[in-house]
This record gives sequence, C-alpha cells and structure tokens, in this order.
Amino acid sequence: MRKRAIAVVAVAVLAWAATLALAQNPARERTAPILRDPEPVAGTGAGPNRIGRAPTARELAQIDISIGPDGAELPPGSGTATQGALVFTQRACSTCHGPTGTEGPANELVGGKPSPSSSYFPISYWPYATMVWDFIHRAMPYDRPGRLTADEAYALTAFLLFRNGVIQEDDVMDAKSLPKVRMPHRDGYKPPAEPWKPGTPKGLFIKAQP
Repeated sequence: MRKRAIAVVAVAVLAWAATLALAQNPARERTAPILRDPEPVAGTGAGPNRIGRAPTARELAQIDISIGPDGAELPPGSGTATQGALVFTQRACSTCHGPTGTEGPANELVGGKPSPSSSYFPISYWPYATMVWDFIHRAMPYDRPGRLTADEAYALTAFLLFRNGVIQEDDVMDAKSLPKVRMPHRDGYKPPAEPWKPGTPKGLFIKAQP
C-alpha cells in the first residue's frame, strides 16, 4: 500500500514539473504549426444531433486532388526520366520496390504480368498515363502519402514510363504532354457507354488479357 502511495505521488510530481516547464516555455507545447483556415465556418449540420458542417473551399482543395484520364486537373510542373531516376533514389522508392523497381517487396514497377485474381496490373497495362501520375502524387510514398511535389511526381512518372518502354528517355512529362501518352494496352479497356454515376460499376474494365 505504501509503495502504491509513493508511485501516485511520483506521478503527480512529474505532471506538476511538466506543467511548470510548459508554462515557462509555451513554444514547447506543440512541435508543428496548426493550420488555421481564415474562411468562416459554415453552419452546423442538419442531422438530428446538429453535428458536422460544410467544408470550406480550402479544405476541399486539400482533398480534391484526383486526376482524370484527360489530365485536365494536372498542376504546373515537369520532369524527365533522368530526373525521375534521381527522385526514385532520393525519396527512397527503392526501399519498397527495389533498386530497379523489380526486386520488391512491393509490387513490380517495371515489367510484370497482370493478375486479375490479385488485382495487380503492371504500369504498362494501365489505360491512361495520367493515372500513373495521380497514384504517385496522391498515394506515395506509402508511409508518407502526399509528400512528393508536382515536379517529383512528373519525374517519377516519366522514369517509370520510360523503364516500361512507353516513352523515350528525354521526353518531358508535364500537364500537356502526359495526357497525350498512349499506353500500350489502352485498347484492352472498354470505356462506359454513358458517364459514370455513383453506385455503378467501375468506369473502365479490361476486355481481355493477352
């Protein structure tokens, strides 16, 4: 019982010391800045508990980053395969994909055969080159998605397209040139007859595997 009382007192002392140190140096309270949206917050939610609100324009901009097949949403920037090879090393892409993009342990980025049973489709089998940029920029690196700049995403896309025999090494990928890249197996996909709507199957599906 005495040991338990001593432990409680010790915890209280440590908490008091931490509070005192924080009061003496308020800057240590947080290590990262808090982003504050200057826009006024929209009204409360319409649900029974009045929870939630409409997102601000800034909040929407932070998550509305998907790129369509025509590349209309692509941002300014550019990159080549040579630059992409450096980014591949500097951003530690090889940690997951291997030095040449084939060793793993993650999926192969160069070569490979599609496997519908495991939902694995090598890059050369993707229908649009803009999808490669979109995935890299939005979801990579795996442990820190969104870390890459637009230029780095263009460079990595150029690097992977070149390594897969889709473009030339000195081709510059940007918002104008990338949508014009014709993927090798584009004709293997069938677009929907009508515009996609929520609740319907995927907009593209592969017709047949070679």
